[in-house]
Parts: sequence; C-alpha cells; structure tokens
Amino acid sequence: MTAGRTPRRAVAAASRSRQPTEVRRRLIAEAAVPLIAERGSAAVGVRDVAAAAGVSVGTVTYHFESVREVLSEAMVLHIERYYSALSASTDRAFRAAEGLRLLIDALFTDDTDRHWRMWFDYWHSGDRDQAFARGQAERYERWHDEIRTLVERGRDEGDFTCDDPADFAVRFAALADGLALQRLRQVPPLTTTDARRHLYRLIEAELESGGTTATVRADL
Repeated sequence: MTAGRTPRRAVAAASRSRQPTEVRRRLIAEAAVPLIAERGSAAVGVRDVAAAAGVSVGTVTYHFESVREVLSEAMVLHIERYYSALSASTDRAFRAAEGLRLLIDALFTDDTDRHWRMWFDYWHSGDRDQAFARGQAERYERWHDEIRTLVERGRDEGDFTCDDPADFAVRFAALADGLALQRLRQVPPLTTTDARRHLYRLIEAELESGGTTATVRADL
C-alpha cells in the first residue's frame, strides 16, 4: 500500500454513528424490501439483510429484535407506500368513476406482480404472527374504506347506483385478491388486461346504471 493513503470505506464509521436510530432502521428495512420480493420472507435471513443494507449483522440486531421484525417493517413500508400512491391517484380524479378506473388500472400492471408477491407473503405471515395479523387487518380496513368512499362519491355524483357501498367494497377487494393470486400462479393463465376486465365487469354489473359505462371502462 502506498504510504500516506487511507484505505477507502463505503461509509465512514463516524458518519454511520451520527445517523438517528429511526433513519438507520428505515435504511435497513428499505434494503430488505427487494429481498422479500425476490425470495419471500421465509428465505431471507439477518445476514442477507445486513449485506443488502451494507451494514454489519450486529448493526441489524442492534436496531431490530429479530429478522422477523425487520421483515415486518419492510413489508409494511412497501405496502403503505403502494397504497398511498393509489390513494393519491384516485384523489386527483375529477369524478369517482374515473378514480375507480385509475385504481383498477394501477392494481394490475406488469410491475405490480412484485407487490402482490409481498402482499401474499404478508398475508401468510399473519397465520404465524399476531403483529402481522393486526397490521394486515388494519390495512384491509383502510383499503375497504377507500373503495367504499369512492363508491359513495360516485353515487352522489350520479354515476353509480349502490345500496350498500361497504358490502360492494368487500366483494371488490376479494375479487382483486383472487385475481392477483391467479395472476401470480398462472393457473389458469391470466394477463393483466384480463384481470382488469374482470374488475370492470363487477363494476358494470353492480354499480352502473344506463349511460355510465363509458365513464368507467377503459379501452381494453
């Protein structure tokens, strides 16, 4: 080694120590997101997370009590970000019918398979961990509320007819989950276009009255 040259480090130790705990936790959780999406949470260990985050195993275990806590925070981070983007998109819609169309289009794209893999991983984790189960129940409640609110708004605007928007929200969410699972398993094969079409048909059958179809359906 040439005299006087200091070995290079990815991040100086002093800089790492100055990062607040909440920042370090988020960075570690962020690094875990693609690992879970690619492998599933059951196949991700603390060493994998540490390597992805560029920190030591000790740093991970200092900030998190277990690898399951890391995975839980990573999945919640991803899921909240995903649904926040959906909500922002529908909120910008001029009418609720347009908002519901935008929501359906965003649920099924070539890029959303990763989200659905993480969602079902999170779902299955709820069978083994009460914290996962509570978090998922809260997310479902908010998700149903968002759909219900869109339907109520569309009814007030005269585009939808629906006696029980909350009941419709349950069916819409259940169909979306079922289609997502079929999309991932491809048994039978399902394209994103066909997944959207099934959701549009539910809307046409349950919400639309004469003359409103064109406001919701996309040109599939």
